Amino acid sequence: MLERHFHRRRLPHLYFNEGVYFVTYRVKNSIAKNYIRELWEDYRLALKDSSLTGYQQKKFFDKYEKALNENIPHCDYLIRPEINKIVKYTIHFPEGKEYNLLAYCIMPNHVHLVFQLLKGNRGISKIMQSIKRISGRDINRVLGEKGHFWQKESYDRLVRDDKELYFTLEYVLNNPVVAGLAASQEEWEHNHINNNLLY
Repeated sequence: MLERHFHRRRLPHLYFNEGVYFVTYRVKNSIAKNYIRELWEDYRLALKDSSLTGYQQKKFFDKYEKALNENIPHCDYLIRPEINKIVKYTIHFPEGKEYNLLAYCIMPNHVHLVFQLLKGNRGISKIMQSIKRISGRDINRVLGEKGHFWQKESYDRLVRDDKELYFTLEYVLNNPVVAGLAASQEEWEHNHINNNLLY
């Protein structure tokens, strides 16, 4: 039976207990706080006028992504080998238990993740809390740091159909090319796609 869960932090989150989700999470302070405040204020104003269309949501996400990519030279933790290994482990750990992992891209300061929820999963909020808590703890150990490693809130979106899934996967895997870090998707060693999706 399809269940719906809603909660609000800075952004509203509407979760279902099934479906395909696109999630982006980032290293804390990987975008300047004043820019994030400005972006969220624009988002809230747009929400007041009307419900955001898919195009408007994409526009906001593109601005967010651009800010992340511009800050890569100042925040490149996630491609350091010992940290990258931790991130990959925590992404793969819930596979087959909570979700069917479709694809991911680990960028220097953020992660794009696409998965299909499995029956009996604990919900996206708890899945992401576990991934971020465990990887954050282990990364802090490597860095000799304390406190939150990841930004508390993630961006998430329900992928509504096969066409949207195709474009989401293309977007995720092409991120390093757009950011100027690789000449092709295949060249970026921190990309992953489920073999069942390849024809």
